[in-house]
Amino acid sequence: MTDATDGRPTQYWFGASAEEFRPSEMLEQARAAETAGFDGLGASDHFAPWFPDGQASQAWVYLGALGQVTSKPIGTGVTPVIHHYHPGLIAQAFMSLEEMYPGRVWLGVGSGEALNEIPLGLDWPEPREKLERFDQGLEAIERLWEGETVTMDAGWFSLKEARLYTRASSKPRMYVSAFGPQAAAIAGRHGQGLWTLGDPESAPEIIDAYREACAKSGKEEGEIILQSGMAWAESEADAIAGARKWRPTQIDAVYLEDIHDPGEMQRMADEQVSDHEFAKEGFIVGSDPDEAVERIRQMQGVGASVICLQLIGDADPLGTIRTYGEKVLPALRGAAVS
Repeated sequence: MTDATDGRPTQYWFGASAEEFRPSEMLEQARAAETAGFDGLGASDHFAPWFPDGQASQAWVYLGALGQVTSKPIGTGVTPVIHHYHPGLIAQAFMSLEEMYPGRVWLGVGSGEALNEIPLGLDWPEPREKLERFDQGLEAIERLWEGETVTMDAGWFSLKEARLYTRASSKPRMYVSAFGPQAAAIAGRHGQGLWTLGDPESAPEIIDAYREACAKSGKEEGEIILQSGMAWAESEADAIAGARKWRPTQIDAVYLEDIHDPGEMQRMADEQVSDHEFAKEGFIVGSDPDEAVERIRQMQGVGASVICLQLIGDADPLGTIRTYGEKVLPALRGAAVS
């Protein structure tokens, strides 16, 4: 299967869920995903999970270990820029990863959620200020990666004659997350690609805004990365039951408002998100590999050059990876599936 825009083969990335699995489990899953044929190995970057009794290990520590035990490109999907991570430290960490693993590192960046910021005693800004902070943080990272000595005061962070003393021979790639046109415009000014949700209905507007911003900025368009969660089990009911705790991620308000209690998020999801909406419209959850193939092809049809599939659910995590490797990825790539 080729990309709808330029004929390049679509890439399929695996995303490990720091919100649900321990880092040792994530490493096991990533090694299995590499064997299964995924082209890249990502990880979510969270201080707190979406649900009570979840996990939340430090993503950068995990990536350092991941690079040692795999050979594929690695990165975050995505790192929050505007709050608990200082942009200078993000720039330093991912440049260090790039020095260790040349040509393999990407930094996925987003504007974060209150879930990850309020527990650390930080504020949650209004939408306009949040986007301003996002733009400023990305500017700082790019300038540091370029080798500049940077002095800037954005109010919420500052740099004073800061520079990266350890630099790799190449720069990491930056992919900018956007759920709406305004954030997509920021993605068009920074980085090497757009990262958004794999909804074939909402994604086209965001992709168009990104491409328009690239044209205005005189930048070449980069990767179009669409993301969805994946969970498989022999039984449809088991697959849904094992992943149901992820339903809060389908509520727009948790990305925009000061909602940071995982228990409250679960109560909201019980009221607002049905199993069908979650499993068949939001994420790809079920027992039928052919259904997964069709859903992913719909995502490719809106212009995705990369599909990132984040492993969710505890019904059969390794079975999910194995099934995608044996049946889903080969079908997407046009190979015969036994």
